[in-house]
Amino acid sequence: MGWSLGVLSLSVSAAVTFYAYYLMSKVLDFCEKEGRRHIRFRELAADVLGSGWMFYFVICIQTAINTGVGIGCILLAGECLEIMYSNLFPDGPLKLYQFIAMVTVVMILLSQLPTFHSLRHLNLASLILSLGYTSLVVVACIRAGYSKNAPPRHYSLDPSKSRTFDVFTSISILASLFGNGILPEIQATLAPPATGKMVKGLLMCYSVIFFTFYSAAISGYWAFGNKASSNILKRLMPDEGPSLAPTWLLGLAITFVLLQLFAIGQVYSQVAYEIMEKKSADVNQGIFSKRNLVPRLFLRSAYMISCAFIAAMLPFFGDINAVVGAIGFIPLDYILPMLLYNMTYKPSKTSFTYCLNISILVVFTGIGIMGAFSSLRQLVLDAHKFKLFSSDVVD
Repeated sequence: MGWSLGVLSLSVSAAVTFYAYYLMSKVLDFCEKEGRRHIRFRELAADVLGSGWMFYFVICIQTAINTGVGIGCILLAGECLEIMYSNLFPDGPLKLYQFIAMVTVVMILLSQLPTFHSLRHLNLASLILSLGYTSLVVVACIRAGYSKNAPPRHYSLDPSKSRTFDVFTSISILASLFGNGILPEIQATLAPPATGKMVKGLLMCYSVIFFTFYSAAISGYWAFGNKASSNILKRLMPDEGPSLAPTWLLGLAITFVLLQLFAIGQVYSQVAYEIMEKKSADVNQGIFSKRNLVPRLFLRSAYMISCAFIAAMLPFFGDINAVVGAIGFIPLDYILPMLLYNMTYKPSKTSFTYCLNISILVVFTGIGIMGAFSSLRQLVLDAHKFKLFSSDVVD
């Protein structure tokens, strides 16, 4: 989208999602004071909107988000391993799907952590890794930009592409980056009252986001222009020519992002696990009892293997992000919070809050529809150009 529209879209997505999550925390707090404490997004939506079908609508959206994030994490982790391997062993026999299989084994092992609470140390490690990875990437991009081997960079938009479709696809990708999709589930882990604590958590979260997203996006685009990739490591370690950053730095960055992807994949998969295990588990027996351990091992392993199979079969990282953003994160994180707040607090129709919420709702409904169409269109176009189980990841 270029410098101006790209930075503007990044900023608007950050502002709207922060505002949406603040409203969501207020709605959750209101329901809790009324004696209805909700720990799941789908239950909150069904309660406030008073519709049974909303419960299943949210389940479908959350399932799409969780599955898409799981596929994306496995694919990106496998790609990172392949990038390092191809630079160390240019003629090595291993293919992308083999690295995806390696990642899946680790994901299956981590999937046995039973609850959100059991992931708390993993989440803290993910925060530290995120800051470390971003710092390394920014340093590497700045170094690459000033390197004598730096590729020519242009900031003009590609005239051969459909600019309108690209804009909506890019906005959908941004929605998948800023989207959460499981905020009620996360807020439920806080001791009540959670509103003040949740706002503090959001402020800390978006402070990290400001540093990581903006610094990586700006330095990456500055260094590589319109040839920047969704995985910037591919540009820092090109197929032809020398690496544009020291091997130790890139190796450390890949290690950081790999570990972080394991954490992200597990966090988002927890909701899918909970849905699958709602009837298979026996709440009267312990989490690690044989009665609960065996179904959990089977169901979670099968889920991860399914995500890995799709990731290996259709290695379209950017397209997957766009589809998940358009059909998952935009409805759940950009539209529903505004509707839930207006239905719960019933602000005056002439008030600024009501008008702002309705404006955001209408605008992002349109963006979501166009984004879904453009992202699915791009996925179909890319699928026609690539073979199944290809080792070339589509940006």
